Amino acid sequence: MVESKPGWWRRLSEGLSRTSRQMSDQVVKAFVARPLDQAQLDALEDMLIEADLGPRAAARIAREFGAQRFGKACTDVEIKEALAEAIAAELAPRAGRFEPLSGPRPYVVLFIGVNGSGKTTTLGKIAADLTGRGAKVLIAAGDTFRAAAVEQLKVWSDRAGASFISRPNGADAAGLAFDAARKAKDEGFDVLLIDTAGRLQNKQDLMDELTKMIRVLRKVEPEAPHEVLLVLDATVGRNALAQEDIFGNAIGVTGLVVTKLDGTARGGVLVPVAEASDSPIKLIGVGEGIEDLQPFDPAAFARSLVGLAETSA
Repeated sequence: MVESKPGWWRRLSEGLSRTSRQMSDQVVKAFVARPLDQAQLDALEDMLIEADLGPRAAARIAREFGAQRFGKACTDVEIKEALAEAIAAELAPRAGRFEPLSGPRPYVVLFIGVNGSGKTTTLGKIAADLTGRGAKVLIAAGDTFRAAAVEQLKVWSDRAGASFISRPNGADAAGLAFDAARKAKDEGFDVLLIDTAGRLQNKQDLMDELTKMIRVLRKVEPEAPHEVLLVLDATVGRNALAQEDIFGNAIGVTGLVVTKLDGTARGGVLVPVAEASDSPIKLIGVGEGIEDLQPFDPAAFARSLVGLAETSA
């Protein structure tokens, strides 16, 4: 994805406003204009857990916060700054980059995740971004079990100006992946984006299908897929952890996309997801527009999470 465009900070801040109001109001009310002591740090840890940051991350963030401010009386801005720095430090090691135009051609990206996670929309936004930068993109509608998903992806493909390949409802998804990979290679596409079915309730069947897709892709391109993006819906809160665990253990996930951060008061769930995953967070989404999917920036996320303005840097 391209670097953040003007207005992204506003959308991120608005998207996280439900979480930031809850967290910052509690923290400022508890700590402003009074020396920080251990009882307050314990209370901070509880507040962070309530905001879905998870117990282990909450304990580390509270310790980091206390190391900076223990025994001092602070203004509300100083409190938020220190808390944002502690959260950013927790997230920084878990950030990654999604750069499909810097790799081999065709660069094959597989999108996985449960139905409703925003997987198809995420794929469409990425396609639009790539074609906007002059890339030749092929989209494969690998969710062959849901006609609505194919139709939605076709709309995104037309909007992005990308090429599109699909098969009749119920067709073999692995066969479609193979055909798409051959077409992408033979016709000189820069990027191949492959959607997949998201049926977690039948997870073994789904995992078998995904591993089969990967096997057939490698018959065409030995290193494919070059990227496997797991799309997680922030509104499901800590249930996203279970999804990450199931997919992460079965498929070689290379990066996470966390969507719908504008629709939840639990934006802090991104922290334990990052902690639990072996894969970095690469993209986050806070809206329906193409520009509302952007690279994950831990410092920007942390500042928005506690209700701070953008830095001048």
